[in-house]
Amino acid sequence: MTKVSVDPERCYGSGECVYRVPSVFTVADGFGAVRAGREDSGGEPEVREAAELCPSQAIVIGES
Repeated sequence: MTKVSVDPERCYGSGECVYRVPSVFTVADGFGAVRAGREDSGGEPEVREAAELCPSQAIVIGES
């Protein structure tokens, strides 16, 4: 499975991920976060695009 997460140390809360894929990303405490139960969405094309376009490069995609 391909996991997705948001590195809280890198995220500065632009909300770009939430705008692009609201079914996977949300805002928590002013920063981007992955919705509960959607951690295995890293293989979805929209999620990969959001990672590529994240202005702070905070979205992490990796194999589990």
